[in-house]
Amino acid sequence: MAAAPPRHGGGLRGAAPQHGGRPAPAMAALGRAGRGWARSQPCALALAAALAVCAFYYLGGGGETFSSATRRLRATPPAPAHRHPQRGGGEVAAAAGGRDLHLLLMFTKAERNPALRGKAQAALRSLLRHGRLGGGEALHLHLVTEGASRDIGLGLLRDLLRGAAFRHQVIVHDVNELTEKLFPIVEAMQKHFSAGSGTYYSDAIFFLSVAMHRIMPKEITQIIQVDLDLKYKTNIRDLFDEFDNFPEGAVIGIAREMQPVYRHTFWQYRRENPQTKVGDPPPDGLPGFNSGVLLLNLEAMRQSKLYNQLLEPAMVQKLTEKYHFKGHLGDQDFFTMVGMEHPELFHVLDCTWNRQLCTWWKDHGYSDVFDQYFQCEGEVKIYHGNCNTPIPED
Repeated sequence: MAAAPPRHGGGLRGAAPQHGGRPAPAMAALGRAGRGWARSQPCALALAAALAVCAFYYLGGGGETFSSATRRLRATPPAPAHRHPQRGGGEVAAAAGGRDLHLLLMFTKAERNPALRGKAQAALRSLLRHGRLGGGEALHLHLVTEGASRDIGLGLLRDLLRGAAFRHQVIVHDVNELTEKLFPIVEAMQKHFSAGSGTYYSDAIFFLSVAMHRIMPKEITQIIQVDLDLKYKTNIRDLFDEFDNFPEGAVIGIAREMQPVYRHTFWQYRRENPQTKVGDPPPDGLPGFNSGVLLLNLEAMRQSKLYNQLLEPAMVQKLTEKYHFKGHLGDQDFFTMVGMEHPELFHVLDCTWNRQLCTWWKDHGYSDVFDQYFQCEGEVKIYHGNCNTPIPED
């Protein structure tokens, strides 16, 4: 694929279907606010010691796999936190040992996308501004990237991670290596959830979250995957606490879609099943999911017989036929369709953890019901500027 696919509600790919009484919106590709983050340049240990500015270690890269990067992660301690005043006037100091928190982002094709680079900088800056970890905790940033984007990301992180208030480590993962592992797992589902009619090898990376439990080493039991077009208004540590709220049987934490995207996508199923809640707005309906913020309990995903059965081509085919589903938003479409059939697999995050801002569908056939999907009460914790929507200034 020539560019990262548009996604998450307003970021749309492909043409919308016509359906009873509703004019199909002309869906232009609205630029994927790509999942990704920046990375910093590798720092020699001697230089790091001399200048005390190397706030991370460069792992992965080259020919390394997730497993080899993780072995190095265990062997090499995270960079210490710089002493930095907290809001209460205290200080955060480095601590040894403790819980490892894993955060994954995608940063690709940045060499020809200055807007993406700007979003990366803004997102990381807001995360660092509010980020505070407990004693002994460390944040491990997993960055999925390639080529020139790797160098751009390294430069951004080198500058932004100076003075970080918590222990941290950066692990680089190559897009091509991950795609090689993913493609056999997700090939069959791509034709149902990707733009166009074919199955493209390069599209596989946008299903990474679906099969993360089969790619990540078993030592990593939980990870959060986030889009790049975010602005953090609270401590990222608090989002990790949401894992503790998963009900029994849930494997993934995800917020609801805040536009009538799936009211549109499920038009045929809704017409054939007029009493269904599929595609209806909250609180009683099933509006679908938005994968801009994803909590993946990898251990639970590995252990769930049901979830792994749903990855099988025959099961994907069965569900897409039942719901007459043809999407173009990658992993988000898969999670949405599965959630209609098996909601017990998901912990629904409050809308304040993924406050989507795109209003594309309001002007494309759904103004009469739009506000029922878009409303979100409570203090926003993470803004999501999907479909290139500006995020409010502080």
